[in-house]
Amino acid sequence: MFKSSFNTYRKRQRRLPILAIVMAIPVALILLELLARFFVGVSGKSTELAAYEGEPANANVYRLKFLNKNKQPYDGLSDRGKLAAQRSIALGYRLVPGQQSNLWRINEQGFREDRPVPLSKPKDEIRIFLLGGSTAFGQWNPSNQSTLAHKLEVRLNERVAQQKNSPEKYRPQELPFYKPDLRKALALPPKMREGNYRVINAAVPGYASGNELAQLAVEILPYSPDAIVVMDGYTDLILPSNSQGMDIPRAEEFLSKASGHFWTVLSQRLDRAIADTYLVRATQYWLLRPQLSVSRLTLMAIDDTSPLDQHLAPDSAELERRVARYRLYHQQMVRLTAGAGIPLVIAIQPEITGRAKLPTKEEQAILDELGGVYKKQIQLGYTELAQAIQEIQKASPKNAKTLNFYNVYENVPDRVFLDAIHLTEKGNSVLSESFYQTLTALPKLQIPPSRPIP
Repeated sequence: MFKSSFNTYRKRQRRLPILAIVMAIPVALILLELLARFFVGVSGKSTELAAYEGEPANANVYRLKFLNKNKQPYDGLSDRGKLAAQRSIALGYRLVPGQQSNLWRINEQGFREDRPVPLSKPKDEIRIFLLGGSTAFGQWNPSNQSTLAHKLEVRLNERVAQQKNSPEKYRPQELPFYKPDLRKALALPPKMREGNYRVINAAVPGYASGNELAQLAVEILPYSPDAIVVMDGYTDLILPSNSQGMDIPRAEEFLSKASGHFWTVLSQRLDRAIADTYLVRATQYWLLRPQLSVSRLTLMAIDDTSPLDQHLAPDSAELERRVARYRLYHQQMVRLTAGAGIPLVIAIQPEITGRAKLPTKEEQAILDELGGVYKKQIQLGYTELAQAIQEIQKASPKNAKTLNFYNVYENVPDRVFLDAIHLTEKGNSVLSESFYQTLTALPKLQIPPSRPIP
C-alpha cells in the first residue's frame, strides 16, 4: 500500500511541471503583450504601429477587398484591402464607386479618375477608354497622375497644342495640287482631331479578357468612346481555361462546402486576432520587417499567395485552351467595336522575362527569384499570345490594331518593373509613347483631308 501511494505521488510530481508549463505559456504571452503595449505607449508610436499591417504599407492599399451587398467583407476572405470591389452579375466584380486612398482615387462611375465621366459627352471631348487588369490600372503607382492613362492623356493634349502653335509642321487639311508641294505636304504628320482628349482608366485589377469583354459591352459603349485601348494577356495565362473570367475568389468553393467555409472563417478570425496583437505587430515592425515575395506582389490585387509558376498552364493542351479563350474574347471585342465604328487597339502587356537586355539589379533579383521553370513557361505563353494577336490583326486590318509589348523595354536602361508585371512611372511613360504613336496614326482620330489623297 505504501509503494502504491509513493508511485501515485511520483506520477503527480511528473504531471505538475508539465501542467505548470502549459499554464505558464498563455500567462507569459499576456505579460509580453502588456509589456509591448506599455513600451509602445511610452515611445509614442501607438498610431504608427496601429497602421502597420505586417507588410509594406502600399501593399494593403492596392489589395482588393470584396464586399457583399451590405458593403461588408465576405466571411472567409481577407478584409485587409483598401480597394473595395463588389460582385457584378455581368462583370464578375467591379470597383466600388466614390472611394479614395493616399495613392488612388476611384470616381463616381468606378473608374480610376479624379473627375466624373458623364454619359453625355461634352461637345469638344474626345474619349479614349483604357481597359485591362492591374498593369493597366497602375498597381503600385503613387497617384492617378503617374498611371499610363494619365500620361497618355497628357501626351495627346500636348500634340493638339503643338498643332495649334506650329501648324506648318503638320499636314494641311487643304492639300496642294502642285505635285512637289503635294509630296512635301504628305511627308508631314497628319493633324489629329482638335478637342480635349480624355483617356479614362477603366482597368480593374485582376481582370482577364472575359471580364473586359463584358465590361466593354455593358459599361463602356454607352459612354460613346472615340477609341478603346485594351492591354492584357497575363491574367489569361494564369486563369484556368474552365473559368470565363476572374470572379470573387473562392466564392463557388464556399457555396459548395459549408463546413470548409466555417473552418476558413474561424481560422481567419483567429489569425487576425493574433496578428493584431501589439506583440506580433511590434516584432514584425521593428525586428522582422517581412518582405513580400515576387509572386505575392504580382498577385497582390487578388491576394493570392501561391507561386506564379503554379498558376501557369501545366501542359500544352491547357495552354492552348487558355490562349483560345483569349483569342475568342478579343475577336468578339473587335466585332463589337467594328459595329459601333470605334477603333480598337489590343496590346499584349509587358512582362519581366521580356527584359532580355539591361535589367537593373532590382529587376535581376526579381528574375532570379522567379526561376527558370517560370521563365520557360511564361515565354511559351507569350509566344502563343503573339500568334493569337497576329491572327486577330490579319482578320481585322481596318478596325483593330494589335501591339506586342513583351520586349518593349529591351533597350531601356532604367528600372521599369516593380515585380513580374507591374510598372514604374518610367515604364508607364514608355508605354504611353507607344500608344500615342499608334493612336495618332488612326484615321478616325485624324482631321481628314479636303480631298482624297492621290
